[in-house]
Amino acid sequence: MKIALLHYTAPPLVGGVETTLARQAAQFVRAGHMVHILAGRGATWDARIPVELIPRLDARHPQVLKARAALDAGTIPPEFDNLVHLIESDLYRSLGSSDVLIAHNAGCQNKNLALTAALYNLSQSGRGPRVILWHHDLAWTDPHYRDELFPGWPWDLLHTAWPGVKQVTVSEANRQELAAQMGISLKKITLVQAGLALADFLNLQKRTASLVNDLELALTGPLLLTPVRISPRKNLEMGLHILAELRHKMPHAALVVTGPVKTQSAANEDCLSNLLELRDRLGLEGAAFFLAELLPEGLPEPSLTDFFRLADALLLPSREEAYGIPLLEAGLAGLPIFCSELGSLKELAGENAVYFSPSEDPRRVAALIAGRLQADPIYRMRVRVRHEFTWEAVYRKQIAPLLEK
Repeated sequence: MKIALLHYTAPPLVGGVETTLARQAAQFVRAGHMVHILAGRGATWDARIPVELIPRLDARHPQVLKARAALDAGTIPPEFDNLVHLIESDLYRSLGSSDVLIAHNAGCQNKNLALTAALYNLSQSGRGPRVILWHHDLAWTDPHYRDELFPGWPWDLLHTAWPGVKQVTVSEANRQELAAQMGISLKKITLVQAGLALADFLNLQKRTASLVNDLELALTGPLLLTPVRISPRKNLEMGLHILAELRHKMPHAALVVTGPVKTQSAANEDCLSNLLELRDRLGLEGAAFFLAELLPEGLPEPSLTDFFRLADALLLPSREEAYGIPLLEAGLAGLPIFCSELGSLKELAGENAVYFSPSEDPRRVAALIAGRLQADPIYRMRVRVRHEFTWEAVYRKQIAPLLEK
């Protein structure tokens, strides 16, 4: 699908709408769509997402500012119709064979009413792409704009349901306000909340971001981290049994073991094979991940640090540990710690970890983990954001169905 995104300005200019524009464009590209951006100011920041500048889209363009000065006083200037025609011509020329045009704020703000009128004409002509009006800020409900809005055209375009045009708001409050203004059912307005770019926000290395995407780790919760090498003394089979029990209580729970197979012993190679067989027997394919399968040489240290930011808890079921650096790393990363009751580990974590015997019943350990995390609002919010408010989740659950309609 060919998708055009429109706003007064585009990145690298900084702003909430500009950021949303960039994130949406990136998601569209990842989904296989062709994307380009139309804006009055900005520049291309990604070769896959060309930015075409149409100066009259900018709310600060001299012609637009001159027209707005009259409009804000309740007068339609004589040059307004010509300005609408010029913008309309620019849009037709630039949109070409686009299938969908997503216009951000131009259908609800009075910053460039000539653009609003041009978009309306285009949407009703039957010759342009399907139009989606994406509303972030509603001028008619904002006291700051009250004195600049008047009955009749073109101001009423900002609170009228344009025939054949899809309306989108970014909050439920705005959705209800817009429905009341337009006199339409809430069902006719789609709510699509903004999200976060998970990899960018957590500053993940490219390798880590690829693993997160390929393994769908953002959809897990809780994500347990075991940052150790593969060897019998790490008691990783217990980690798998704990995960299997935990998934009865928390179905999206997952485990990542980051280390490679420890060298110097053929027994360690057998250890990985045995763990993979146990994973299959417990039905944990797609939930328990041994990165040694993908990265035999091991995860680079910067990527390991990434996993401490991404994970929800540290799980260390070792039978032996000379020290316990992962506990210190978890402490700095703010992760809850669940670990064996070894003297070396207790020495480091003191009362700040949940301990269990390396031979403990996995059901009891799973209950400890579930009880601790389910009572933690910080954990609950982390998982909610990952599941619902990353741009990947927003696109999959809300934007993709909107495009299909």
